[in-house]
Amino acid sequence: MRIEIRGVERLSFRERQVVVLRESGYSNLEVARRLKLSAGTVATLFNRAKRKGYQVVIVLEGDPLALFEPEEESAAEVAEEPADDAEAPEDEPAE
Repeated sequence: MRIEIRGVERLSFRERQVVVLRESGYSNLEVARRLKLSAGTVATLFNRAKRKGYQVVIVLEGDPLALFEPEEESAAEVAEEPADDAEAPEDEPAE
């Protein structure tokens, strides 16, 4: 999994730092301690960045949610299913 921030070019360096940490799950207080800022400054930077309209995009590599089956398995499952239109053998009378 990878996180991309689109519109980051509109943000200042400090706003980028705050956005990355906040979007990674850190609280204002944790970000403030890490960047040696006050929690109020972190909140201001984060709100200013949100007004500038950045977007967070999560990129999932491969198929981690198992939403798409490989084509080979799907074809094998179809071959194993009995046909619905199978008729009774000709030797036995139909009921």
